[in-house]
Amino acid sequence: MSRARVARRIATAAAFGGGGISLVGGAAVGLLLTEVRLAKRVVGGSDDVAPRADGRYGSAFAHRSGQSPLRLIFLGDSTAAGQGVHRARETPGALLASGLAAVAERPVKLVNVALPGAQSDDLARQVDLVLDPVGPVGQPPEVAVIMIGANDVTHRMPLAVSVRLLSDAVRRLQEAGCQVVVGTCPDLGSVEPVYQPLRWLARRMSRQLAAAQTIAVVGLGGRTVSLGDLLGPEFEARPRELFGPDNFHPSAEGYATAAMAVLPTLCASLGLWPEADERPDARRGEGFLPVAEAAAEAAAEGGTEVTPAAGTAGGGRGRWALLKRRRRRLPEHEDDRQHEEEAAAEGVGSGGVG
Repeated sequence: MSRARVARRIATAAAFGGGGISLVGGAAVGLLLTEVRLAKRVVGGSDDVAPRADGRYGSAFAHRSGQSPLRLIFLGDSTAAGQGVHRARETPGALLASGLAAVAERPVKLVNVALPGAQSDDLARQVDLVLDPVGPVGQPPEVAVIMIGANDVTHRMPLAVSVRLLSDAVRRLQEAGCQVVVGTCPDLGSVEPVYQPLRWLARRMSRQLAAAQTIAVVGLGGRTVSLGDLLGPEFEARPRELFGPDNFHPSAEGYATAAMAVLPTLCASLGLWPEADERPDARRGEGFLPVAEAAAEAAAEGGTEVTPAAGTAGGGRGRWALLKRRRRRLPEHEDDRQHEEEAAAEGVGSGGVG
């Protein structure tokens, strides 16, 4: 069965309340559980709390624009929180808040409610927190970034359940007037050292979940960016640079690589990216595809955006999607010390992150 068909089945099961799709026969379970135990011993993990990056970015633009800050929220798991680095400015939330402020020439207020070890069933609580009128955000946010899925795979959550929980979160945020960008499930087959057959299974499940997430999110009118294969080859080639000290979470350079992939999509969701770059470029392999095919292709190539294809057959929420391979750019942000001081002064609590 093709990857597109499998992803479509998972997304359909999610939409209609079905269960997951079994990828492993009973005879292989014992071997895989042994591999999981060995991987946990070698890979390790981290109990470190991710640095708190909540606060205001781009304050230098406040007097120039006279506008209130854009409200950017981060939801998800340890990747969304930036676990594995020790400085607030190295987290993906801080990197994207700085980049968004530079592109918009407007201050950005970042609130990160991502939780260490979170699975998709924690998204409802996180959405409750950011939509609470007396919560850390206050007013409804303009844009949200969600990074989720890795723990769903490692904890064997049925993929259809995972996708349904993500869909519920996206729908609630959109109903509140918030644009949503989802960084899909990363490629767990890139974690070093994880051996066969666990590496093969982790990669397969990660990509199938990422593709199904894309189908669901695009069907709701949101945008996705594939993080999986973007980091996979680079992590395999330079694991000591792109993995953090715990051998599992990205390093500062790894998070910067992911942020460069997400920033154009984040800006485009708010109408801030150059209009010329919104048109598909055939030289980069961009174009309109059935949404399941676009999702499968994106899952296999990191940094690929999938967005609703408005004006095409099937409509923006139907069977077609626009596949984009945007140029990766991360605008230089303001002085890092200023950001850290502003974040500390702002004091908008996010709860535990990681």
